[in-house]
Amino acid sequence: MDGKKVNEWMASRKQHREKLNADDLFTALRAGDRTALSSAITLIESTLESDQRTGSELIQRCLPFSGNSIRIGITGVPGVGKSSFIEAFGQEWLKLGKKVAVLAIDPSSERTGGSILGDKTRMTELSQQPDVFIRPSAAGATLGGVARRTRETIILCEAAGYDTILVETVGVGQSEILVHSMVDFFLLLLLAGAGDELQGIKRGIMEMADGLAVTKADNDNEKRARLAARELKNAIHLFPPTPSGWIPEVHTCSALTNTNIDTVLEMITRFEAHTKINGFFKKKRKEQNLYWMHETLKVLLLESFTRNQELQQQLAVFEAAVSNGELSGFEAAEKMYALYKTKA
Repeated sequence: MDGKKVNEWMASRKQHREKLNADDLFTALRAGDRTALSSAITLIESTLESDQRTGSELIQRCLPFSGNSIRIGITGVPGVGKSSFIEAFGQEWLKLGKKVAVLAIDPSSERTGGSILGDKTRMTELSQQPDVFIRPSAAGATLGGVARRTRETIILCEAAGYDTILVETVGVGQSEILVHSMVDFFLLLLLAGAGDELQGIKRGIMEMADGLAVTKADNDNEKRARLAARELKNAIHLFPPTPSGWIPEVHTCSALTNTNIDTVLEMITRFEAHTKINGFFKKKRKEQNLYWMHETLKVLLLESFTRNQELQQQLAVFEAAVSNGELSGFEAAEKMYALYKTKA
């Protein structure tokens, strides 16, 4: 693309952005316009103050039309085949007449924007379906910021008519906890023979899981997958009871042969029915809303602190004093907080 075409493209993009407003975006989004949905997500990802105001207004407009979906978190170790699983899993939901949105939390890269961009090229069939929307969460300076945008993206997707939301964790560690705090069902994918089925490092994530699936249960690996599933079922009985009253299930599946993918879907459907009957589904949604109110407040307070240049200069002075042993870390923090209150 030559310089003239680049300038023309940039000018058209600027003109398009200037035309963005909450009313037009909301109308187009509710009509099922995927371009409008993409523009709306770009708007809430923006750090411009004007865009943030418009984005907040749009979210408020969409809120009454959100919540009518099943939100499913999907996580697993690298190499477990999340992309292949989501490709096959999404197709099963489409057979039921559902509209599927695939989102991701990836705090690992500020340059690439997340590896789900690569995943999208591998989800060749799913990404071409008219009732499927695939979008990465733009990586940001803080995981909390990424999670907040994903949370708002879920609201936009639901308002646009997507009734099945798949949230994939691309990063590792804290991202699983954040995804768990914004979904209804948390699915853990595991590999047979990888040596991590019962390791302590996975126990915390396993205890969060509402269901487990041992992937790549095909060909020579099928027997190992069944053995791993049996070990996992035994391990689950040692975990404390879940607040939902649901006993996590363990299944084997293969995206390659499309084996038992429908079984995983049926498990989630049973979980949804179970938790809606006993009231846990609605209770958890309310708790999540309150949790994200407090988390967003923390992010906003931190942003206001880091954006104040005078505070940042004073912070550097206190850091040097703490490093030199002239001041305790506790006292330095208290002094910084007192200074922040005078500037807030």
